[in-house]
Amino acid sequence: MIITRTPFRFTLGGGGTDLTSYYSKYGGFIFAAAINKYMYINLNRPIVDDMVRVKYSISETVEHREDLQHDIAKEALRMMGVEKAVEIISMADVPAGTGLGSSSCYAVGLLRALQSMKRQYLSLQDLAEMACDLEINRLGKPIGKQDQYMAAFGGLTVLEIGKDGTVKVRAANVTDNALDELSCNILMFYTGSSRSADTILSEQSRGAKEEKKSVVESMHYIKELGYKILEAVESGNITDVGLLFDQHWQYKKRISTKMSNKRFDEIYDLAKENGALGGKISGAGGGGFFLFYVEKHQARFREKMKELGLREMRYRFDFEGSKVLMNIVDGVR
Repeated sequence: MIITRTPFRFTLGGGGTDLTSYYSKYGGFIFAAAINKYMYINLNRPIVDDMVRVKYSISETVEHREDLQHDIAKEALRMMGVEKAVEIISMADVPAGTGLGSSSCYAVGLLRALQSMKRQYLSLQDLAEMACDLEINRLGKPIGKQDQYMAAFGGLTVLEIGKDGTVKVRAANVTDNALDELSCNILMFYTGSSRSADTILSEQSRGAKEEKKSVVESMHYIKELGYKILEAVESGNITDVGLLFDQHWQYKKRISTKMSNKRFDEIYDLAKENGALGGKISGAGGGGFFLFYVEKHQARFREKMKELGLREMRYRFDFEGSKVLMNIVDGVR
């Protein structure tokens, strides 16, 4: 039996510039934070038969991997040369469709488990690239590279993406005091709705590919804001993060009409009226979690969000990335 644990993440700056349609022309930049909410993958090889079992929101039992409906599990097994005699069970602290990178956490966690089973140990960079290849190239998902890299590396991490897709990874240079301020002042609330990001990301990607002026200029500005947010965090000027979040929110809505809606706009306006300096929707938008930067009167702010029907998720930062928690393998097949 092998168990892996892989962290979810939220983006602090540069979101969307990790899409191929953008970085292939202009280069991308991401500054993100992994949190202590996880995807767990339990991998086992059955003793009594050669069936393939995959358990997630539904349970599949098939004779061969090609009969699986779960596209990521099927493709991961293909990539690792496993046809049958395997059981995969996934559990997560956060449901899918909430903008925290769940599909990539699954891909990274499963690939890491399969590599451990095969005794093929890759670097974190190679693991992230393998997951990118699985989701973006093989499955054709309209997503970027940040989710796979954040799932693999964890931490408060900076990704510089070259036009050729090469990703340079470094840990942000953040003091302990700045970390404490960030985790204390960035509050996360579940909106009560989940969604697939594919439509929003496809619209954003199409706008960048067609060089639609409003989309490209907004993405340029979002990248610039990302650099400013990183500078604010590394210099310890944490209040600026909230103010920059507010600018980011206004520009992000210009990229896709589906990023927000009337209810989310009302929530955001009420959050600002009750002490938030700024905020953002997790992931591509349209649902999931609201992140708000709040320095003062947090108890009152939390009560107001509760009145609006939002549920807070407390968190800490994760600095371990994807890891193997247990590895008990009798043999390799």
